[in-house]
Amino acid sequence: MNKFESIFNNPIPASVQRKALKAQAKHLKKFGDDRQTDYPLTTVLNPTVGELLGIHNLEISTIGAPIDASKGIIVGNIRMGFGHYRIAMAIASAARAKGYTPYWFDLHAYSQTTGGKLIGHLNALYSMGSRWSQKYPLFNRLFWEPYSAEAFRQLKYNAQDQAMTQLMTPVYRHLPKDMPFVGTHVWPSQAAVHAGMKRVINVIPDNWPMALHLAEGSIHTVQTPSSYQGYLTLNGMDPKKTLNPMPVDQIADTGHYIDHELLMDLKGDCDKRLRRLEKGEALRILLTIGGAGAQQEIYAQLVRDLLPEVQRNRVVLLINVGDHKNVWEALVKAVPELKSAVTHFDAWDETVAYASSILNGSASGVHVFCHQDIFAAVYATNLLMRACDLLVTKPSELAFYPVPKLMIKRVGGHEAWGAVRAAEIGDGTIECDTLPRIQTMMRLVLSEPELLRSMNEAILKAQSIGIYDGAYRVIDLATQTNSN
Repeated sequence: MNKFESIFNNPIPASVQRKALKAQAKHLKKFGDDRQTDYPLTTVLNPTVGELLGIHNLEISTIGAPIDASKGIIVGNIRMGFGHYRIAMAIASAARAKGYTPYWFDLHAYSQTTGGKLIGHLNALYSMGSRWSQKYPLFNRLFWEPYSAEAFRQLKYNAQDQAMTQLMTPVYRHLPKDMPFVGTHVWPSQAAVHAGMKRVINVIPDNWPMALHLAEGSIHTVQTPSSYQGYLTLNGMDPKKTLNPMPVDQIADTGHYIDHELLMDLKGDCDKRLRRLEKGEALRILLTIGGAGAQQEIYAQLVRDLLPEVQRNRVVLLINVGDHKNVWEALVKAVPELKSAVTHFDAWDETVAYASSILNGSASGVHVFCHQDIFAAVYATNLLMRACDLLVTKPSELAFYPVPKLMIKRVGGHEAWGAVRAAEIGDGTIECDTLPRIQTMMRLVLSEPELLRSMNEAILKAQSIGIYDGAYRVIDLATQTNSN
């Protein structure tokens, strides 16, 4: 039975199946049919984070090293914004920490394949929707918010994706079928199941249960108890009836997916923050502006508000614009004073050295980071996170990271529950969904040390009960070893 005919013993209406097959045929016509094409795979050490995280890229090539099936774990992913890449890096980091070689299997990067072309097309549409949601409030209220929270939630949406991901399987042909496969986006996970991979872990990113993320035939992992209950019962995935639940052996609450490097001295990092707080040192604020560069107006106003504090040496600004130089250019146009900032552009070794220097040393001024290499663009935030006192971010995947956080307005309704999780744990604020609320929270952070003190204490408490050990537990599930 095809995965789009029934999902966890819940029959899919014939009309939905026909629509899924019609969409599949349309994709084949538009992007080509490579189902009989042979794609040889070899491995090469990732030039950017290979040494840091042990990542080896899987490339379509006959030149390179072979896959070591006895020691390797395949990390299946795509770039859709920065979130899925960031989670994939956490999984790779945990794999190396446990003695395995993480093989980076990026379906989006295989641009010559039907699947790669299709993902590129869909990623462009998603990025456009994200940008428009911030630019046009009516579009956001009437379409993007309900679509990203409710349309993705429906079981029929999963059925259409299952038909689509059948077209992504040719590049899996040379993967050893018994190797552990960890997908950090549902499409690589679904395609792995279609391709006959025998040990597939489907790493679910969000805290809002959506059928979009289901890959029947895999073991699903989630980061929170509420998400576990929602997925187990397929809660709300059909507005007209109660669905048959997911089998309990196909889902696990692992905890938050966090890199080994961020956990290996988490107490030390929190202690340093608390000491800086007690001494009244300049507050190190990290602003992350990734993906489509959404919410530029909010960030521009925040920078305007904080620059006087930088001049008084009460604040240090660290700004990562990812791989979007146009975002930086727009910020400078909106805030001309930023022209004097120290820029770290396409200088990865320099970025690594600077992040290391401020971890145990001093920091001052405004520093801006931009890297065209996607690995550097994403991982720069991880490096700077350890040395910052406050991360300002939307409540996406970064909501789960062990660093004090100020949550600004979400981009898509499904992100709201990330802020709820952080606020309940206590390592982040509630979602501040308007500029005045963001400004009020920032003023409180600057004037009331207890806020940051309590967030650091909450991080240490959460670590003591294993909340941040999710990436390790994913590797345990993939390799069938005992839980961490």
